[in-house]
Amino acid sequence: MAQTKFDRQVEETAEAVMFGIGRFLGGRDMDGVKRTDATFWRPATRVLPKVEGRVSRSSYRAGWQRLTFRMTFLSATGGGGWWTWENQESARDLIEHRETTLQAFQTGGIGAASAAAAGGLAYGLLTRERRELMREWVVPLHEALHRPLGMAEQTDPRRYLHVPKNFSDDDAQIRVDLPTHLAFSRDLVADLITQKLALEGVMFSWHPAGRKPYVLVKKTRKPPAKASFKDPKVRDLVAKAPESAPVIGIGTSGRVVSVDLDADSPHILVNASTGGGKSVTLRCITCQMLHNGSQAYILDYKRISHPWARGIPGVTYCADIADIHDALIELGWEGRRRVRVADELGIDADPDAIGPRLLILLEEVNATMKQLARYWERTRESGDPKVSPAIDALNEVLYMGRQVRMHVLLVAQSATARALGGPEVREQFATRILARYSMNAWRMLAPEVHPAPKSTKHPGRAQVVIGGTASETQVLFFTDAEAREWAATGRSATPGGKRPAVPAPPAPAELQKAADGPQTAAPDDQTPTPPTPSTEPETPAHADLPAQQDAAADPPGTIAATSPANPAGDIDGQAVGLRQAHEHHLPDITLAALRYARANDPTFPGSVDKRGAELLYRVGDLKRWARNRPRAASGTTDLD
Repeated sequence: MAQTKFDRQVEETAEAVMFGIGRFLGGRDMDGVKRTDATFWRPATRVLPKVEGRVSRSSYRAGWQRLTFRMTFLSATGGGGWWTWENQESARDLIEHRETTLQAFQTGGIGAASAAAAGGLAYGLLTRERRELMREWVVPLHEALHRPLGMAEQTDPRRYLHVPKNFSDDDAQIRVDLPTHLAFSRDLVADLITQKLALEGVMFSWHPAGRKPYVLVKKTRKPPAKASFKDPKVRDLVAKAPESAPVIGIGTSGRVVSVDLDADSPHILVNASTGGGKSVTLRCITCQMLHNGSQAYILDYKRISHPWARGIPGVTYCADIADIHDALIELGWEGRRRVRVADELGIDADPDAIGPRLLILLEEVNATMKQLARYWERTRESGDPKVSPAIDALNEVLYMGRQVRMHVLLVAQSATARALGGPEVREQFATRILARYSMNAWRMLAPEVHPAPKSTKHPGRAQVVIGGTASETQVLFFTDAEAREWAATGRSATPGGKRPAVPAPPAPAELQKAADGPQTAAPDDQTPTPPTPSTEPETPAHADLPAQQDAAADPPGTIAATSPANPAGDIDGQAVGLRQAHEHHLPDITLAALRYARANDPTFPGSVDKRGAELLYRVGDLKRWARNRPRAASGTTDLD
C-alpha cells in the first residue's frame, strides 16, 4: 500500500527527533553542521575548511562539556517549573498582597541591578588588558597567520595563539599550535610572528612530532656588551679553560661559548665581511692555544693582520706567497709523518707522543687561494701536476686533523665552495663563526639553523654555529699587548722561554732537489758520494721550528761553505754585514732601516758570526725576513 503524506511526515519527524536526541547526547551542534575539529573528549583548535559565517564559542568545546551544560540547563529548568507548581498557593498570597510584593521586587531589583553593574564594571576593568592584547596583537597575528598555516579565517585566535600579556618581557614564552599536516614554510611563519609582534632577539623551538605540534617562541637574553680579557672574571675563565677547548666568548645568560678541538670540531671557519672582527676572533683563539703549548703557523697574505704574534717562540709567520706555499707543503709532510707515528703507537698512545698541537691560521682565504694557484702556474715545470701541491697539502691536513692534532683556522670574507676547493672541503669545518653576514652567507654555511638570526653591527658580536645550533656570542677581546703576553707566558713554556720543537718533516721533492744539488758522478766500482747536508733551512718553518739536528750537519753558527756543487748556498749561505747586505742583496731597504729592524723587530734574524766588531748575517735569512716583514698594503693582489 502506498505511503501517505502523513506517514512520511511522521517518519521524518521521528527521524529528526532521534537525530536530535543523538546530537544532544553526543554534544554536537543541534543543526547537524560540524564546524570545528572538536570531538566528544577533546576541545577544538581550529575551524574546519569551507565553513562560512561566524562560529560560536560553544562549537570549540568538547562534546562532554556541551552535554554537561545542556543537562544542567534542563535540570535547572525542570526544577524551576516544579518549584513554581508546588508554590502556586504562595503565589496567590503574593497577588493578594500586591503592594508589599511590588515593594519587595523593587528593592530586590535595585540590588540585583547594582550588583550586576558593579560586576560588569569590575569584569571590564580586569579584562581590559586582555581585550587590548586581543585587539592590538593577537587578532592581527591571526589574520596574518591563518593563510600560511592553512586555517579557516573564522578560527578563534585564542584556540591556537597563546600570547601572554607580557610577551615582550625577557622571560616570556609564546606558544603557537600548528596544524598536523605541517604543509607550511617555517621561515615565513617565523618571520610573520616576529614582525606582527615586533619581536627582536627571539629563538624558535619547533616541535612537529605527535598529534599536537607546536612552536615555542622565547626571547633570548643578549650577551654582554663587552667581554674584555682585562676583566678579572674573564681572565679567570680563560685560565681555567681546557687545553683543547679555547674560550671564544660569552653567550646569552653569561654562558661560556667554547669549542673542543678534540671532541666537537678539529677545524674552525670564520666568515665575516670587512670590519666583522675576523682578526680579533683569531687573535683570541690563537693566543690561548699558544699559552697552552701549541705551535702556530700564521699564513698571512695581508702581512699585517697579526703583528702581536711576530717573534713569539713557537710561531712561524709567513707573509710572502712563496713562503706560504712552502709552509703548506711542509705541513702536509708533517701530517703524513704524524699519521705514521699514530699508526705505530696504536689507539692507546699518549697524544703528546704524536707531537705538540699545531695551529694553522690561514688569513683571507679568498685572496690566498687565488695567489697560490697563480704562483704555481708561474713556477711549475713540465710534468708537474696542474693543481698546486700547497692546496693539496692543505686539503690533506683538513681531512686528517683530529687524530694528528693539527687544526686549521680559516678566515674568509665569503667562504664559497669554489674559494675553499669544493663543498666537501667546507664540510670539514663543523664549527663556523659568522659575523656581519648576509642571508646568502647564512644559507650557505648554516642552512640547518632556521630562521636565520638577524645580523648585527655590534662590535665583537658573532654567531657561533656548532652541531646545528647557533649561539649569539660576544667574542673575547685581547689587545695586542695582552695577546702577546698571554701567548708568551704559557704553562708549557720551557724555562728558557722557548717551546718544544716540532720534528722537521722531510723536504718536498722539488725543494729537496734544490737542497741536494747535482750528484757527483762516481766510477762503476765506487759508491756515489752523498751530498753535503745544508744547515740553511728551506722554509721559515725550519727557521722558527728547529728540526732534530743531523749528526753530519754543521753546528749552529757555522758559516755555510761555498761550493760549486751548491750554487744556491754560494749566495744565500754567505755571511755578510748589514752594509754589504744593503749594497748587494737588499737594495730596496736602506741601511738605517736594517739597523732599526735589528734593534726593534723581534723577527729579524740572529747573527751567525762576527768580523771584528761587525755582526754577520746569512743572506738567505735576511732575504726571507725581507719577504715576510710587515709593510703597508700595496693596494693590489697581483703577483707582478
